[in-house]
Amino acid sequence: QVQLVESGGGVVQAGDSLGLACTASGRTSLIYAMAWFRQAPGKERDFVALIFESNGKTIYADSVKGRFTISSDNAKNTMYLKMNSLKPEDTAMYYCAINPRMDDSRGTYEYALWGQGTQVTVSS
Repeated sequence: QVQLVESGGGVVQAGDSLGLACTASGRTSLIYAMAWFRQAPGKERDFVALIFESNGKTIYADSVKGRFTISSDNAKNTMYLKMNSLKPEDTAMYYCAINPRMDDSRGTYEYALWGQGTQVTVSS
């Protein structure tokens, strides 16, 4: 079907910028939305940003709005996350996911596929 690979993680200082990428392969025509999530040790996985492939509309978590920018290049089957003004609380494993679908029984969105993640560490 589809495979997702994240890249671009690393260790940076507070205030620095970093760019992440998620490249999809396989049946990429099936992708209608791509999103970034993050999970810090001992914490739940949190939504970061999403982009719809059809119209380019984006959604951001309040915690990253104004600092992070999500974008995609359909020709390259790649989604990007530009992170500016990074804070120590941004430290987490960042995951790429595709195709959210509402689970009516639980009232939540479930994603069809996840990548393995890329680590972002922001030191103070």
